[in-house]
Amino acid sequence: MSITHIFRRPDYTSDATQFIDQLKAAKPELEAEQRAGRALLWDKPVDREAQREYEDARVAQQPYVYQTHG
Repeated sequence: MSITHIFRRPDYTSDATQFIDQLKAAKPELEAEQRAGRALLWDKPVDREAQREYEDARVAQQPYVYQTHG
């Protein structure tokens, strides 16, 4: 006896998922190209020392920026 769940929907794939699957099938090198583009633009080494110095040098903003002192 198999148990079926009340909320289980029949196997369904959205139009967007079908499009992406077809695109990947038609152009298998697409994912590698995407990873190379990401590495070029986003995957950079982080200089932790420079980041800490930047955060330490940050000046706190006053609660109401247009408030004048005087």
